Amino acid sequence: MKYSMNCFKTFAIILLVLCTALPTMAGKAVEKSGYKAVLQGTVNINTADAAQLTMLPGIGPKAAESIVAFRGTAGSFTSIDDLVKVKGIGPKRLEKLRPYLSLKGQTTLKKIKKS
Repeated sequence: MKYSMNCFKTFAIILLVLCTALPTMAGKAVEKSGYKAVLQGTVNINTADAAQLTMLPGIGPKAAESIVAFRGTAGSFTSIDDLVKVKGIGPKRLEKLRPYLSLKGQTTLKKIKKS
């Protein structure tokens, strides 16, 4: 009984150390890789699907679906500023997204690895 309790405590301590150390080690590995992803191109907010919209910084699946749903009920966006009418998109977020948004043409946004 005493032996199994000691084994359990030892296992718990090792598990705790690993859970604490692994995220730190993973972060250092990413830093050492020496590249950042940079976005290049634009997303046509009138034709992009939810998957394409999630490539935008700060737009997750829920916000992407909201944009697609809004477009389905209100029609095409006539101005990039109309994006603030979508729930979850405010003026600050719009300003961060603006360089990557378009109303016409194809969606060309892609992530580029930059050293």
